[in-house]
Amino acid sequence: FFFSSRRRHTRQRSVSWARRCVQETGINAEYMGILVNIKMVSLLKAVIAPSILSCDFANLQSECEKILKFGADWLHIDIMDAHFVPNLTLGFPIISALRKKIPKAFFDCHCMITDPMRWVKDLASSGANQMTFHYESAITDIKELCKSIRENKMLVGIAVKPKTELDDNFFKLIDEGLIDMVLVMTVEPGFGGQKFMEDMMPKVKKIRDKYKTLNIQVDGGISVENVHVVAKAGANVIVSGSGIYGHKDPTFAMAEMKKIISECTIIHQRFISFDLM
Repeated sequence: FFFSSRRRHTRQRSVSWARRCVQETGINAEYMGILVNIKMVSLLKAVIAPSILSCDFANLQSECEKILKFGADWLHIDIMDAHFVPNLTLGFPIISALRKKIPKAFFDCHCMITDPMRWVKDLASSGANQMTFHYESAITDIKELCKSIRENKMLVGIAVKPKTELDDNFFKLIDEGLIDMVLVMTVEPGFGGQKFMEDMMPKVKKIRDKYKTLNIQVDGGISVENVHVVAKAGANVIVSGSGIYGHKDPTFAMAEMKKIISECTIIHQRFISFDLM
């Protein structure tokens, strides 16, 4: 519970009273003659990150600028090395060129590469804001990798493939504060346009139940039609390629996804904010 007040009240009495008000009214109420405005709030932010893997590469800059103008929060950039996954996509020179033209956008870089430690500095130099590596990659010291990403002024994301189990070592990384975001893949990584794997939702829910304020990203086959499924499971960061770029109205698609995610983050958080006037 979070409070903003110009008068002093004991925390215990305020919390107890606020709970009753939300249960009984859910609207403005009065406490000891003081008008109180009650609302449910969430520390989680709904984030829509279109995957530029689905855009027109011949017009990459304008495609990125257009999707940001339409309402995108982040640009999701898939980096594949043709070793970790059987595909080769965008590299650091392209990311660097985009950064020069789009200086303020958040570059969310999903690295489907065998040796992420080798490329941390190059990715940082190219202008990435967040580096998401795969838990399944060939990593000698995963904690050192996380620290290196942070030292290079990027946020740390960790991704898991559909068949990967969440073990104790995975959760220890989060518990030790080394991870800023978890990406749960809802398709096998490597290619866009695959079918959404709803059976990954227990994995999302397990993470959300343990970490109420952690960014949880989902990627693969997500559209306006099924985003409610990932939202209810607890995801708050949505990657969508064809679900946005292939939609007849990308602005509507992103706005609708964000609305659904925002409504569900409130349910997952259940925090109360109220002002004592």
